[in-house]
Amino acid sequence: MNAPSRSHVVSSFTLIKGAMIDETYAVFANWDFALSKRENLDRLRRENFIGARTTTWLRDVAKVLNRRFEPNARDRPLALLAKGGCPIDEWKPLLLWHITRDEFLLRDFLLNCLFPSFVSGTYSIRTEDLYAHLQSIGERGGITEHTWSKATVSRVATALLKMAVDFGLLRGSVVKEFASYHLPERSFLYLLYVIREEVHSSRKVLESDDWRMFLMTQSDVERELLLLHQYRKLGYQVAGSIVELSLPYANAREYAERMAA
Repeated sequence: MNAPSRSHVVSSFTLIKGAMIDETYAVFANWDFALSKRENLDRLRRENFIGARTTTWLRDVAKVLNRRFEPNARDRPLALLAKGGCPIDEWKPLLLWHITRDEFLLRDFLLNCLFPSFVSGTYSIRTEDLYAHLQSIGERGGITEHTWSKATVSRVATALLKMAVDFGLLRGSVVKEFASYHLPERSFLYLLYVIREEVHSSRKVLESDDWRMFLMTQSDVERELLLLHQYRKLGYQVAGSIVELSLPYANAREYAERMAA
């Protein structure tokens, strides 16, 4: 019997440890593609070039990055951008997308809780508003190893809202409110590449659920594409049900190399 896909495995550990935006950027900026992932993370633990204040936190950073990313493979464009000095505001949304490849809890929250709340006009969100959502993750394909206690549910809900704040989707402390979020242009373009590589269809790029993670409806995506087409940064044509999307580079890695140049 095959092991379940990691994309459906629910891990409260990595989520509760947080977004680690600055730490991940620093590690990737120092990544050596000539070394394996284990060798790079061993060097991180040995040299502490991110300036972690305790050995426990340094160990946790290495452990979370080991679980979340494959910088020498599918996450290589993200590491290339950090090494190239990509501005953090453009890099953060890309980090969020890459994290959600395996972080079921975060992706499920963004797609099936936060986005519906946003489009319904909800003004604020509290920790307790997530409890019912978290208790029904199994109905949406989440695989948990054991039943969560009330304390764990509360910690996970708190961590999810903090992640949304860290990535600029929400703001506030005890009560979280929706921020005025706009995906940077180059970040949007990068996401077009990575989504297209997954769905292999221009129409499916427009219809992808992934845009919901950035509080974007399909209409929002279409408006952004029309604007970029107008400025000749891509080609976008619609004729009935036929959608034609032409991007200037072959894939996300090539675009990342261009961004980092």
